[in-house]
Amino acid sequence: MTTTANPLVQYTPEVLDALQTGRPVVALESTIISHGMPYPQNVQTAREVEQVIRDAGAVPATIAVIAGELKAGLNDRELELLGTDKTVTKISTRDLPVTVATRAHGATTVATTMRLAHLAGIRVFATGGTGGVHRGASQTFDISADLTELARTAVTVVSAGVKSILDIPLTLEYLETQGVPVITLGAREFPAFYSRASGYASPLTLATPEEVARAMHAQQALGLPGGMLVANPIPEGAEIPASDINPHIEQALRDMDAQGVTGKDTTPYLLGRIVEITGGRSLEANIALVKNNARAAALIASAYASTRL
Repeated sequence: MTTTANPLVQYTPEVLDALQTGRPVVALESTIISHGMPYPQNVQTAREVEQVIRDAGAVPATIAVIAGELKAGLNDRELELLGTDKTVTKISTRDLPVTVATRAHGATTVATTMRLAHLAGIRVFATGGTGGVHRGASQTFDISADLTELARTAVTVVSAGVKSILDIPLTLEYLETQGVPVITLGAREFPAFYSRASGYASPLTLATPEEVARAMHAQQALGLPGGMLVANPIPEGAEIPASDINPHIEQALRDMDAQGVTGKDTTPYLLGRIVEITGGRSLEANIALVKNNARAAALIASAYASTRL
């Protein structure tokens, strides 16, 4: 399945050639580079994740907005910019028009990466963890735009589940209401980012990337809107069991409340604080799960490109 280049998007030659010749492409977000890890580990990890995708037979396309231009694939200079320039802002879909109009730099969240990947003609996207319903949402109404984007944009998102700082059961309920297929790869229990098990059953389970690819073709053939969330548990050797990580999450949440951190700053603050509390252990787990998701996404993209329903 070949893709025609979208004139709104600037592609790297590697990504454009892959799309035009029907080879598998995997989108990657850029917030993890600018707001998810310290420099130089952020840029190093970004390059390593791209290589994981290439080694698994697909082409990586890191998504970002650079000087107001929509990017599908980044060169070394642009990766360094995202990792070091403090003017790069974390942008959700609501921020896209202003970021483009003001020719600013923007690191894309899951929701924004989905939207731009769809514009670029990319069907599969790998990330660390997706957003969801925040704890205390019954008072704050804080629900990630990632969930509404999953309901309306035809991109399959591969993650290690929703971030464990969130309300997992309410997130699963919201996705069910929105009609989003939530599939755990190779397990019956939904994962919780740092941990392989959340204590909540997965709505759906598929055993292989090939089965996920067939489900994607079926969703398209049935005319169903939106994408899919594929939850890929963190590798066993890298996980932090829930009994270990949950007290640290609770401490980070208390610290966040004390600092008065709100809105789109909450997730970067919490992830950074948990890195501090765990002495870097959570960062090691984050890197491992991102690479694991990248490989799974590459296999799904390859199967989608080579099979039909």
